[in-house]
Amino acid sequence: MKAQVDVEKSYSTKATVEKLKRLAAALENEETFEIQIAGERVYVPPYATVEIEYERAGDEEGIEIELKWKRSKG
Repeated sequence: MKAQVDVEKSYSTKATVEKLKRLAAALENEETFEIQIAGERVYVPPYATVEIEYERAGDEEGIEIELKWKRSKG
C-alpha cells in the first residue's frame, strides 16, 4: 500500500492568478494540468471533477476549490 501524501502551500495573489488561469485553460481545452506544490509535481487529468466548498465557523469564512480524480481512469 502506498503512503498517503498531503502537501499544502500558500501562494501570493499574483502567483495564484497565474495558476488559476493555467488551470482554467487546461480544463477548457480538456488537457492535463501540471502543477508543483511544495516540491511535489502533480498532473491533473482532464477528466478530474471540480468541487467548490464554502465554510463558515464563527467569524471566519473560506472557499476551497478541490479537484479529484482516480489515478487510472476506468
